[in-house]
Amino acid sequence: MTDVLAQLTEIIQSRMQAGAAEESYVASLHAKGLNKILEKVSEECAETLLAAKDAEHSGDNKELIYETADLWFHSLVMLAHMGVETDQVLAELARRFDMSGLAEKASRKK
Repeated sequence: MTDVLAQLTEIIQSRMQAGAAEESYVASLHAKGLNKILEKVSEECAETLLAAKDAEHSGDNKELIYETADLWFHSLVMLAHMGVETDQVLAELARRFDMSGLAEKASRKK
């Protein structure tokens, strides 16, 4: 599964660096800047939440999966725009494996 993430990250990076905004959705988002990317992440987050609520009632997760893919994709675009490697996020998730969610939350600086 991390192969898909690594491959997608490479594609996002190459399209972002190509800079042909008229030929690449990723390049166009990157050219428009962080605020536009954040708008898309926010939009996809809201759509994912609504899809989850709908799935809870219908029992059909198809739209939830679709919207979550959009959310993850736009989150990856955001990370790339900010110069954050996906390996850094994966390392943070791995760091939390031996820690309860409650302990992790309590360890954060307030």
